Amino acid sequence: MAAQIWYENDGDLSVLEGKKVAIIGYGSQGHAHALNLRDSGVDVVVGLRPTSKSVEFAKEQGLEVKSVPEAAAEADIIMILAPDQYQAKIFKNDIEPNWKPGTALAFAHGFNIHYGYIKPSEDHPIFMVAPKGPGHIVRREYAAGRGVPVVVAVEQDPRGDAWQITLAYAKALGALRAGAIKTTFKEETETDLFGEQNVLMGGINHLCDMGFDVLTEAGYQPEIAYFEVFHELKMLVDLANEGGLNKARWSCSDTAQYGDYTCTVINEETKKRMEYQLKRIQDGSFAKEFMDDQAAGAPKFKALQEKFSHPHLETVGPKLRAMFSWNNQGVKDADEAQSFNGQIARTQVQ
Repeated sequence: MAAQIWYENDGDLSVLEGKKVAIIGYGSQGHAHALNLRDSGVDVVVGLRPTSKSVEFAKEQGLEVKSVPEAAAEADIIMILAPDQYQAKIFKNDIEPNWKPGTALAFAHGFNIHYGYIKPSEDHPIFMVAPKGPGHIVRREYAAGRGVPVVVAVEQDPRGDAWQITLAYAKALGALRAGAIKTTFKEETETDLFGEQNVLMGGINHLCDMGFDVLTEAGYQPEIAYFEVFHELKMLVDLANEGGLNKARWSCSDTAQYGDYTCTVINEETKKRMEYQLKRIQDGSFAKEFMDDQAAGAPKFKALQEKFSHPHLETVGPKLRAMFSWNNQGVKDADEAQSFNGQIARTQVQ
């Protein structure tokens, strides 16, 4: 069955007229949601702790900023954009004691609703608008008159208007310019975690670093190894993004294609491991492990961050990336974004 996709004419911004939207958190997604909605004519307030460094970031952009309890108390729609591990505490301490009856609660990821860390009463609409791109791109594309696609879902619809609110919010974000795909909190959460763990992060990152190790341990120059197992990856991903896997294959030599078909290290054993990881996502084991570690002060997470923060291929990475002039502006933008996001990640609602 084909997915249901909504576009620009399917959303009605008048649904948000007279409504106050509270954006909780001013991180990567938070700043994009707040600014895009504001520029679409929506009444927006950003909820942060008064001591948060993000307060000044938001005020400099002309946004109204209040404490999380104050923002929640006056909002008709509350979008929680703090990191997953902090959302339940924010909801329990700052939102639930203060929000009005029937206030809609929104998310950009289904984690806390799907796994039951947040359980709003049944009189509140619960919906999701999840951009398929980082916040700085969501903001950039909106400003350019375009949009980043989103997936949307409704978990609770006590009044029968949750889908109208969801599509109006997606339109204000600029997402309906590109399209909004209907999903569920369960589907979005489980597929998102699976993709991160098995392909996008846990797959590519380790595959590249391991390939670098195999070549350098065999005596090849690190610079050459870096080019072959990491640098050219972007070119293939760009081609695949433009025209699918076949365009990426057809753009390479016959030799490369033949090796792709016959010599891959990704096999049925890899698939079995992926299936095991999917089961841990589906039964909540991964979520519990992550949340329990976070609740204990994140000792395992911090140890793993340190362990994997110095991949071997980065011994030559900075030097080689500097060779490509077309990367220089991207490196500058990335450094600025990392600095900005690093500050607000540490101070999202603190």
